[in-house]
Amino acid sequence: MRRVLVVGAGHSGLQLTLSLLAEEDYDVTLISARTADDIRDGSPMSTQGMFHQALETERAYGLNLWDDTVPHYDGLHITLSAPPGQLALAINAPLDFPGQSVDQRVKMATWLDLAAERGATIIHDTVGHDDLDRYTSSGEYDLVIVAAGKGDLVSAFERDAARSPFTTPQRALAFTYVKPLEPDPAWPAPHIGFHAVPGHGELFVIPALTRSGPSDILFFEAVPGGPLDVFTPGMDPADQLTRTLELAARYVPWVHERAEKAELADTRPTLAGRLTPTVRKPVAHLPGGGIALGMADVVVLNDPITGQGSNTAAKCSAAYLAAILAHGDQPFDEAWMTSTFETFWDNTAKAVTDWTNAMLQPLPEHVQMLLGTAAGEPAVARRFANGFSDPTDFADWFMTPQAAQNYLEHLQ
Repeated sequence: MRRVLVVGAGHSGLQLTLSLLAEEDYDVTLISARTADDIRDGSPMSTQGMFHQALETERAYGLNLWDDTVPHYDGLHITLSAPPGQLALAINAPLDFPGQSVDQRVKMATWLDLAAERGATIIHDTVGHDDLDRYTSSGEYDLVIVAAGKGDLVSAFERDAARSPFTTPQRALAFTYVKPLEPDPAWPAPHIGFHAVPGHGELFVIPALTRSGPSDILFFEAVPGGPLDVFTPGMDPADQLTRTLELAARYVPWVHERAEKAELADTRPTLAGRLTPTVRKPVAHLPGGGIALGMADVVVLNDPITGQGSNTAAKCSAAYLAAILAHGDQPFDEAWMTSTFETFWDNTAKAVTDWTNAMLQPLPEHVQMLLGTAAGEPAVARRFANGFSDPTDFADWFMTPQAAQNYLEHLQ
């Protein structure tokens, strides 16, 4: 029986725990700073627009408990507000398979209860550096994985400067869960709204399932110091909604028309803050000689502008699971940890990081040309939308001027 310790009960940690429990010969201990009730009754932790490839990793282990109740979305409605407040471009970009967003308060609380029911040892504790040192050097566990992407524990993992071009946050983030909005007359089918205001930021509208039922998420990504950067952590939810609607009226009035009567979805429906996109080295070396493997946000933290956080967490869980199962009874040494992460980086995380970092910058001419083409060419719009499910595809047509030129020439 192989003994695995997972520190952190977020998306990746819980998915890996539940997946390992479904396999034979794995004894899993999960450390969570909060109980399921704490998670369920707390403030939201993130937005989470998930797409087909990532959702399939959950379905492989029967973790798709909300398929029949969550609002599904069929694609992305992309608009460009330029000059601010005036509609310059609109694209309906359909997905091949529907996506979904389940509030992590609902999903993580349910999965944490499920992990206990299925035999995981659950420890409710906040783990610091000394605790991690003790766990890794005790000899009690064959493998220690850190999946706690928030808090001081991530500093046990060294920043990878070569893969981390930013040293400051690139967006100020603020989102509010509201009761469902009116359908979008530009595309009545359920979809994610991706509304860009060049030089200022973006507003996303995401259909979701929250504690009170179906909802929409109004999510501003503001260029720091710009006119959309008006939210502060911990502000009153009603005030945050009021500011959100005021900004929508000024910068994306076509969204405000649907949202002007929006109501808060529950009593704790908001979050605001900022993060610095960072890639870290995958192995933490502790003073006692032990080592731990980082996963998901611990080692690859991207800005949510491309909606890849939960998707990358799910794919990381699946990749690590496959590596663990393939390793059999061999020691989980540093070489294995490094190889496991690098395989995940090469197959998934690098493409996500490159694309996300590019989308944080002013769009280059070839991307503007591609999006302009997508407005009148359904095949281009569909390919862009499906890249949110499989970002590795972007390298073939979106990321460089030459790739874009080759793609457009092939279309003609």
